Amino acid sequence: MTRTDDRITVYSDYVCPFCYLGRRSLEEYQQTRESELTIDWRPFDLRSHKRGPDGEIDHSVEDGKDDAYFEQVRQNVARLRDEYGADEMLSLDDLPEDVDSFDAQVASLYVQAEYPDRWLAFDEAVFEALWVEGRDIGDVDVLADIAEEAGVDGDEIRQAVADEERRDRLRERFTDAQQDGITGVPTFAYDGHAARGAVPSEHLKRLVEGTR
Repeated sequence: MTRTDDRITVYSDYVCPFCYLGRRSLEEYQQTRESELTIDWRPFDLRSHKRGPDGEIDHSVEDGKDDAYFEQVRQNVARLRDEYGADEMLSLDDLPEDVDSFDAQVASLYVQAEYPDRWLAFDEAVFEALWVEGRDIGDVDVLADIAEEAGVDGDEIRQAVADEERRDRLRERFTDAQQDGITGVPTFAYDGHAARGAVPSEHLKRLVEGTR
C-alpha cells in the first residue's frame, strides 16, 4: 500500500550548524519530489544544561566536550559545507559570541501555531540570519525584523517572546522531544523511522521512500 503522508518531522535547534546543513540536504531532496513534504518542526534545546536561572549561557558548565571535540566539529562542518555546496555558510568562529536560540524557538513556535502558512519562511530566515548574515538571533529586535520580512507583525513576536506561558510551553516541548528519544539534532523522522545528523539527500529519500 502506498503511503500518502506528506509530513516529515524535523527536530532541530537554530544554533546547530548541522541543522542548517541538514535543511540544505532536505531542500535538495525536496527538489526531486513531485509533491513537497511539509516540515513538522519540533524544537530542541542543545544548551539547556548550560543556561542559568537568568537565561545566560554558562560555558563553564562541564559537558565532556573539550577542544578536540570542537575542532572535530569544525572539520565536519567545513567538510559538509563543501559537500552540500553551502558556500554562503559562515564558520563557527564567525558567529556572534554566546548567541542563544531560546527566544528564536519561542518565536518560531508562536509563528508555527498562529501563522502556519508563514512559518517556513520565518524558520528559513532565522537560519539564514545566523548562519549566513551572522546576526544575533537571541536579540528580540532581530527576531522582530525577521518576522516582519516573513509577514508577521514584529510587535507580536516581542510579546510572544516575553510571555512566560509560551516560554514554559517551549520547555515542555523540549521535554517531549527527550521523551521521544531524541538525543541530538538534526533528527528527521518519518513513519516510525528516523535519521540523525546532516545526512545526504539520498538518505532522506530512503527514509521517506525506502519502505514503499
